[in-house]
Amino acid sequence: MTISTQARRMNVGLCLLTFCFSATGVCQQTGGGNSTPNSGLTSQVLKYKLAPWPLQAKSAAGFDADWNFIQVSSVAAHPNGNILVLHRGAYPLMEFDPGGKLIRLWDSVTFSEGKVAAIPEKDRGDRSRYSAVYGPAGCDSCGAHTVRVDPEGNIWLVDASAHVLYKTNQQGKVLMQLGTKGMAGTDAKHFNLPTDIGFAPNGDLYVSDGYGSARVAKFSRDGKYLLEFGKRGTGPGEFGLPHNVVVDAQGKVYVSDRDNLRVEVFDANGKFLSQWAGTGGYSALAITKDQKIWTGSVLRELDGTVIGRLPEGVGAHGGIALHASGDVYLALLRGVVLKFAKQ
Repeated sequence: MTISTQARRMNVGLCLLTFCFSATGVCQQTGGGNSTPNSGLTSQVLKYKLAPWPLQAKSAAGFDADWNFIQVSSVAAHPNGNILVLHRGAYPLMEFDPGGKLIRLWDSVTFSEGKVAAIPEKDRGDRSRYSAVYGPAGCDSCGAHTVRVDPEGNIWLVDASAHVLYKTNQQGKVLMQLGTKGMAGTDAKHFNLPTDIGFAPNGDLYVSDGYGSARVAKFSRDGKYLLEFGKRGTGPGEFGLPHNVVVDAQGKVYVSDRDNLRVEVFDANGKFLSQWAGTGGYSALAITKDQKIWTGSVLRELDGTVIGRLPEGVGAHGGIALHASGDVYLALLRGVVLKFAKQ
């Protein structure tokens, strides 16, 4: 993809971003609880530069052609230093080297064709805002929601519309499954359109059960159900859509509540500690090795204080890959991966 093509696509994303942040003042009033000062945007631009990525594909005639990623829902850094791209189309999980060369197509997991769709407001009541559409009205691999790498180097894949998560080794062999494939529910063995998984220092697992439910479920490293927390609402400890979850070195749990435009912080047992209101409609979270947190394109201290932002100011659906080099990769549903090279 040429820089000019990326720039045109970027402009679309910035227009969408303007709407999300223009609503911040209203959304801050709906959160309740303890809000962290300086939780919004900042003019401090971090020293990163947008780089063309991946390398362009080739047409049959030998000319450059853009990748047809459909919707890129997530990215992650593989233990070997490569970048895993999860998108909703043919060959949904791809591995590229940091320079953008395609290395491998993963085929160990087949993703659901169910598509998450909004429930009309008049029909919601106390239910979720979301359901799934299956069959011909769905789309190819639309269950592909999140790819994460745990501290031991295992790769986790979230199939939202199949209500299941898979743990694979670095070769792609499935080692564990959480949830019951094809069966929605809200208990120890079932999810309802789950969204993400976070990893505690002791190996515990936190699953954000987000689109159809409004909870975070905690499991031991071997998949034993331990507890859950959260319910639907706008108050402290409640969720509109728990979309992404990460855990810091002290065991604190950070959950992006996308529909309420905030990040909520909990202790290891789900006790509400604080929230950062007005973080915008983008939901991707990632913890750095030096214990900073990315919330979309904004880097923060673990108390929510803004450090700075990426130069283009874009957000990300559910994926931020932090490479050992310091480079940052963002997954965008408009079908691109943006690489920001650290300067």
